Amino acid sequence: AYSARFFATALIDTPQYKAFEKASAALQQDTAAQQAMDAYQCKVDSLRPMIMLNAVEIAQQDELDRLHREFAFLPSVTVYREAQEALQALCRLTSGMISEHIGLDFAAACGASCCG
Repeated sequence: AYSARFFATALIDTPQYKAFEKASAALQQDTAAQQAMDAYQCKVDSLRPMIMLNAVEIAQQDELDRLHREFAFLPSVTVYREAQEALQALCRLTSGMISEHIGLDFAAACGASCCG
């Protein structure tokens, strides 16, 4: 348990984690980003049956693509995505180091299973 706490403390002290937390907070406070995300999600929800049947019309797909671009390329979303990718890269690196040290795939051993 001590090792896990030490690891978690070390992780949250990294620049990658701090950047992710800052970007996450900024994204949550960005009203334009939240509205763009809501608009996209609302459109996806309204088309869900058609999406599942792969029967979305070209005009509808164009609208979905436009709404997604409007959200995805907002500065706060871009910063968030970059921070998330940097944190994920750090986690993959540390997982690899732990796996090498213990001689087993750490990420797979810690992953969720059907039984908890």
